[in-house]
Amino acid sequence: MQHQFRPYQPIENYGIIGDLKTVALVSLNGSIDFMSFPRFDSPTIFASMLDAQQGGYFGIEPQMSDFKSKQMYLPGTAILLTRFFSDAGIAEIIDFMPLNVDDKDCTSTIVRKVIAIRGSITFKMHCSPRFKYAQNEHKSELKGDQIIFTAQNDGNAKLRLIADVPLQIVDEDGYAEFTIHESNTVHIVLESVEVGQEDAFKGIGYYAKHAYEQTILGWRKWVSKSTYRGRWGELIFRSAITLKLLTSHQFGSVVAAATFGLPEAIGGNRNWDYRYTWIRDAAFTMYAFLRLGFYEEATDFLQWILKVSKESKLQLIYGIDGHTDLHEKELEHLDGYKGSKPVRIGNAARDQLQIDIYGELIDTIYIYNKSYKPITYEFWSVVSQFVEVVIESWRLPDHGIWEIRNDKKEFLHTRLMCWVAMDRAIKIAEHRSFPFPEMDWKNTRDEIYNDIYHNFWNENLKAWVQYKGANVVDASALLMPLLHFIAPNEPRWLSTMEVIDQKLRLDVLIYRYQNSIEKIDGLEGEEGTFNMCSFWFIEALAKSGQIDRAIENFEKMRGYANHLGLFSEELSRSGEHLGNFPQAFTHLALISAALEVDKQVGRLL
Repeated sequence: MQHQFRPYQPIENYGIIGDLKTVALVSLNGSIDFMSFPRFDSPTIFASMLDAQQGGYFGIEPQMSDFKSKQMYLPGTAILLTRFFSDAGIAEIIDFMPLNVDDKDCTSTIVRKVIAIRGSITFKMHCSPRFKYAQNEHKSELKGDQIIFTAQNDGNAKLRLIADVPLQIVDEDGYAEFTIHESNTVHIVLESVEVGQEDAFKGIGYYAKHAYEQTILGWRKWVSKSTYRGRWGELIFRSAITLKLLTSHQFGSVVAAATFGLPEAIGGNRNWDYRYTWIRDAAFTMYAFLRLGFYEEATDFLQWILKVSKESKLQLIYGIDGHTDLHEKELEHLDGYKGSKPVRIGNAARDQLQIDIYGELIDTIYIYNKSYKPITYEFWSVVSQFVEVVIESWRLPDHGIWEIRNDKKEFLHTRLMCWVAMDRAIKIAEHRSFPFPEMDWKNTRDEIYNDIYHNFWNENLKAWVQYKGANVVDASALLMPLLHFIAPNEPRWLSTMEVIDQKLRLDVLIYRYQNSIEKIDGLEGEEGTFNMCSFWFIEALAKSGQIDRAIENFEKMRGYANHLGLFSEELSRSGEHLGNFPQAFTHLALISAALEVDKQVGRLL
């Protein structure tokens, strides 16, 4: 069977579903076009976002001419509704992945509930898995009312497709064509199969009722744990649910984004794999969870940190289970999103020196200790080891927060985070009366402060600059008041923010740095504006008392979200979503900015 031509969907045309083990992206056309399996950082089984012809997909499409589609989430859940509208009728697909929090159960399931709301509607279903990044062939076997897909050369990779309509195998793929009469429902389920369990399955009825109800309940119980009661609740909780979807229940780690290979510029080569746990990104994520009152996630993550820190020196990037075998390589057989090559898996940043990660991590530990639960002395001993690394390393040039693939430099952001590491560790020690070399640590903290204040200031530019000796600014400087290094009304800070405003802003969007002036990152091609930086700018506006402008910018940034309130990593000049999707960085920065604006507005009332 020849599949019809399937054009690439815009990156923003997707919603995300997941089960805290992995996620799937569902398009407005009702097609699942991306899914790593069985974990976030596993090879894909569906990747038509990265190769429309051979990447694999799981599509259910109504056979109605000129239909329009919309998507929404059931409130307070990760259950996604895709609705189709035409003169011939109205149809709906409800997609979800049941939440199974049994750590011993590594199976994952996609449940697709297809409903004819008005009229009798015919659907075509294609389930076309492509195992191991579309590199492994597979065999299909029709057994009664189910199809078993088995990857060749990997007997452990098996999927079961079941439905309450007849299924066929066409060219080793699953296929069905069926008509649903008004108000009737069809269920189609794809689940992972453990070796030896091919004949054991729960059946359609279990997923149609029990799993559906339990998944709704599970998500709403989780959201109800939040202590947040302010403005923009719906937007904030959608971001929180998105961050939760990127979190591993089994390990406590959190991935930077759901995908890999989605470009920072269409046709460009800045295409990275973000399906791993960056210490920096994860620490920022836990900061957002703590601010909202989701304490269990922070507890689980810190336990994960304790485990990986005991096993070896703290690394920059980990697989979700703590492994570090993340060698970067190119998947040459994939065309890339709209021809954006190469498609990379793994990440070479694993070998970079990025000293700032200690600051982000210790800041999160400080907030956890202060706002939720005292850390143990065992954990304090690990924090002390982190501090010693900072004391030894803070003067070194590194690759920085943006993972510059060029010469190492003394970056402002890295130096700032070294100061944060020292400052927060001292505060923890003094609050808990933990033993620590007080004079040595305080002297180091003060030395770093003076170095930043005096040696990163460019008198000609009237700003703190990207790195020592630079003539350009960097959006990461926006963290200086957010991290309480500098008062938001400090003259030098207000001047720096004005320069950032002039040099890096496009509408309400902020670029990371001025790469067009100086090829600081060592890469060819362009990138979009960076959503996290845009939210940092909003938060800095609010802190400096520019409340009206902060609110206006925040509302405009909301307008750049997709139809579900989701954000990718970057935005193009035309507002098109770019980079991996959805991106934890963006959503955690949205939460932080919303909380700060909310607080400042509250002070005015």
